[in-house]
Amino acid sequence: MNESSPQQTHYDDEISLVDLAKILIKRWKTMAVIFIVVVLAALAYALLQPRTYSYTSLYGVAEQGPYDALESPEALVAKAQSLYVGPETRELLDSLGLQNLPFSIEIENPEETLLVSLTSQAAETHVEAVTQLHEGVLARLKESQQAMVKRRKEALERQLQSAKATLDAAKQSDSMGAAEVVAGVMGRIAGLEASLVELREGEISQTAVQSLNPTGTSRTLILALGIVLGGMLAVLGAFFMQFAGLVCKSLKEDA
Repeated sequence: MNESSPQQTHYDDEISLVDLAKILIKRWKTMAVIFIVVVLAALAYALLQPRTYSYTSLYGVAEQGPYDALESPEALVAKAQSLYVGPETRELLDSLGLQNLPFSIEIENPEETLLVSLTSQAAETHVEAVTQLHEGVLARLKESQQAMVKRRKEALERQLQSAKATLDAAKQSDSMGAAEVVAGVMGRIAGLEASLVELREGEISQTAVQSLNPTGTSRTLILALGIVLGGMLAVLGAFFMQFAGLVCKSLKEDA
């Protein structure tokens, strides 16, 4: 008889699926309260969280010919990151009276394009600051490119003027090779004139255009995660309350 008591105690400590179901049914009010509280907290967080959008600006680089950049987009990206973003950010912070901007700016060259893109993810309340920062960086890019286009144009015009002077001299020459010189110089003049025509300044395609859809975690996903978390915490809460109740009962019996 004594040998069977440990085995009997072992069986009494086991919890079956029926016992678990009984606990959940018995503690349904606790589960309901925990579930509702968690879901309401998730809903409040989803509704109060500011909607974040992506704002994109595009700059088309200056070209010296069809699909032939006067300055590579990669070089412009590096220049903007190292020379332009810092000063423009400091000016914006001073004007707004802030220590740090509530958003960042990413500058890159989309693959297989002659574009430089500026992208920031920010709440709608910060759209003016985003626009101001993008406009400042774009203005510096355009100013730098305009200076480069101007230098290139002046160089081409000097070469064209020199070629025309050479052509006039060749036409007045009576040498046997004058005709070949004239033909060569005319070809060069045609090439220089074509280069001047094809030379195109960079342009700002768009400034801080807002994305159609919000970025980041959607409100629906937050609510769905709240429902799942609420269900898990409700079950765990029911078991914890049952455990706490048994502990209190055992302490009273010992007392």
